[in-house]
Amino acid sequence: MDPYERKIILITGAVLSLFIFSILYARNRNNDLPECLPYNKAYLEPKITRLDEKTYQVYMVAQMWQFQPAQIEVPVGSEVDFFVTSKDVVHGLHINDKDVNMMAIYGNINKTTVKFEKAGIYKITCHEYCGIGHQSMQAEVIVNESSKY
Repeated sequence: MDPYERKIILITGAVLSLFIFSILYARNRNNDLPECLPYNKAYLEPKITRLDEKTYQVYMVAQMWQFQPAQIEVPVGSEVDFFVTSKDVVHGLHINDKDVNMMAIYGNINKTTVKFEKAGIYKITCHEYCGIGHQSMQAEVIVNESSKY
């Protein structure tokens, strides 16, 4: 066997081993991927529901060129379930400073859960080009220190 062939086989084996190890390692990790729920027209009504002191559900509807509700207020330490759908074209939902990147697709409902541990304003932007008013499609999550809830 040629020495170059031996090197190529060893390098290929090492890369393949690293690839297999990466897959096995990622399999047991919590990746926090959004869920896709069965479609229901009840999700087309935007609303914020308080389940208890620290748990909220937000039914968010994207449509040209706005998110509804456009402003969501929750206290610090809240856990928010976002249910996202679209009334028209494909939209994106990205929450700044959080690992949230979802698609809002007509006829589908995506769900993810986000915990807001710091007070502040978290901007929500559309990251999928959805038409001429795309650049102004924004909303925000306002996380307050006060306990007015």
